[in-house]
Amino acid sequence: MSTFTDKLKETKLVKGSIYAIVGLLSYPGIALINKLQINGMENLHKLPKKNVLFVSNHQTYFADVITFIHIFCAVSCGKKKGLGIPYYLLWPFTRIKYVAAEETMKSSFISRLFMMAGAITVKRTWREDCTEVRRNLDPSDTRKIERALENNWVITFPQGTTKPFAPGRKGTAFIIKHFQPIVVPVVISGFWRAFNKKGLKFKKKGTLLSVTFKEPMHIDYNDTTEQILTQVMDAIEQSKEHMHKGRHHSMTALDK
Repeated sequence: MSTFTDKLKETKLVKGSIYAIVGLLSYPGIALINKLQINGMENLHKLPKKNVLFVSNHQTYFADVITFIHIFCAVSCGKKKGLGIPYYLLWPFTRIKYVAAEETMKSSFISRLFMMAGAITVKRTWREDCTEVRRNLDPSDTRKIERALENNWVITFPQGTTKPFAPGRKGTAFIIKHFQPIVVPVVISGFWRAFNKKGLKFKKKGTLLSVTFKEPMHIDYNDTTEQILTQVMDAIEQSKEHMHKGRHHSMTALDK
């Protein structure tokens, strides 16, 4: 029965319907009540429709992923400079998966609905206070992501938490090293100001939401997982160097 249910969730009709419903409900908050700025959208048009891993910093549980889905669907309909009118929700691009913690996705009816939108559930690597759980990489989680990459674009958040500048997880580097996907770094900002932690309620309206897609990374797959992870964290601007830069800019702004 579970196998049938899983296959049903994967059908384009089911996923497309969820994308359309969630997309219509979320579009005003992303593009009208707040302002969405998309940079590097042209980089997405050059990508194949499978074996692409998007690595991004993380600011809310759901608003980040929902925004990515909007952008990917818009790109699949030929959009090059923003979302525009969301007619792309009539023919959504459904070959999208995203990595999410099991605990988060089973916490409410809304989260269970989002599971059907392409969630790859994995066991949490970090606690809420950002202390590390000493847990080996679960092979079943790795296989889930490997299978997802075979036919999809996969979104993952290497930090596994919405806390800025938290350390990255080695599991992400392990996946990159062993499965060798095209890796696209993404940097987002503004979501933590606009939405609550879950990303389903407004905190502040009129916020600039920024999503920047960089060019695919040049990765030496013979490097160690530590070296690859360092490269990823620098690309998504969550390394220690970027943290120090952020503090410097904040202090400079205060001085002015």
